[in-house]
Formats: sequence, structure tokens, C-alpha cells
Amino acid sequence: MTAPSILLVEDDPPLRTLTTRALQENGYVVRPAATAAEMWATFDAGPVDLVLLDIMLPGTSGIDLCQMIRRKSDVPIIFISAKGSETDRVVGLELGADDYLAKPFSTRELVARIRAVLRRGGLEQRGNGVPSQKARFDGWTVDFSRRELYSESGALISLTGAEFDLLASFLSHPQRVIARERLIELSRARIGDSSDRSIDVLVSRLRRKLSTGSRPAPIITVRGVGYMLNTPVTRD
Repeated sequence: MTAPSILLVEDDPPLRTLTTRALQENGYVVRPAATAAEMWATFDAGPVDLVLLDIMLPGTSGIDLCQMIRRKSDVPIIFISAKGSETDRVVGLELGADDYLAKPFSTRELVARIRAVLRRGGLEQRGNGVPSQKARFDGWTVDFSRRELYSESGALISLTGAEFDLLASFLSHPQRVIARERLIELSRARIGDSSDRSIDVLVSRLRRKLSTGSRPAPIITVRGVGYMLNTPVTRD
């Protein structure tokens, strides 16, 4: 079993060294980078299972790099930043990040968040073999063992780990209203410093991907309460 490979993009040398050492001690392969150019060179040099991305970088910012990565890859991204307000976290989630960790952070929390994100893609249990399980709704097919979503035509739809987990929560409670507080609870291990606003952002992202032509996504808003997947779900 190969250890997960983490691309660490951090321009502060002492923090980059300390974080690299801490992650290596926890069994990860760490490939550090200090700039956008170094990140792309490292990204293209071999498989990357997760990107730890600082926002305040010289030249190209982490915000811009996240958008660029998302145009070519669904690799999990965790933002690390000295900016820790709700607005900053919401922006990070809007851009497609899977989690957001404010500086300063402890090694224990960082490792826990990395494990939570990797667990969603099965990278912490490679080779264990999960039996196939599928769900179908409104023309869509979800393969839980592969963590993939397919359209009615069979096209693979790109979802981040956080988006897939949110969809799985809806599929576990079809045609039932789920309060925001419950969605936050279901997502707490997946989204750092969860809030009503961060859940709204994730729902909005998921809706966009489940909307096809004139047919809107089957997720409706129940004003003042939460959300509901307004369609039956069948499982294989």
C-alpha cells in the first residue's frame, strides 16, 4: 500500500519545513513547493493525492491556483491561511476547496483534517475493497464505492469530496427536509468551521452540477428550515 502523496504549497520556509516534517512523521509522502511555478512542476512530476495550499503566495495567489487546479483536476484541496473569517472560508469553498484551515494550526488538527478528506476518496484504506453500491435518482446514478456521479447519458460528473458527501447525505434522507443544523452536523468532519453559510455554498455548488438544460436540480429550499431532495431514490 502506497502512502498518500501530499503537495504542500507554502512560501514561508520555517513553516514549510516544520509541516513537511510533521506530515512525514505521520506516514505521508510530502512534496513541498514555495511558488506557483514550483507547484506546477511538482504537480506534473507525479501523482498527487491532496494539495495543501497557502492563500498568500508571492506572484500567483492560492486563490488563483485553486481555480487553475479545478479546471484540470478534482484532487482534494485544503486551504491554509492566516485569514480565518467566515467570509474567507466561504470564498474558499466557493472556489472548490474541500476544507479550510486557519493559521496557526496544530499538527494534530492538520493531520485529522487531511485524514478526513482522504477518507472520502478511500485513500486512507487503499486496497481494502468496498462492495459496489449504487443509488439512482432523477436520472442520475451514484456509485458509492467509487464515489462517482453519472448523468442519465452516462457522463461522469466532477464532484469535490465535500460535494459528494453532501449529496450522500441527501440520498440517505430522500424526500425529507434536512435542517441546516443537521447538514452542518453531517458535514462537520468534512468542512472546517462549518456554518449555515458554508452549507448554503455547498448546496449551491451541488445544485449547479445537478442542473441539466431546462431541468433544475431536485434539491429544494424549505425557507427558514433547510433543504430537501425532492425525488425518490432507489438503490441497487
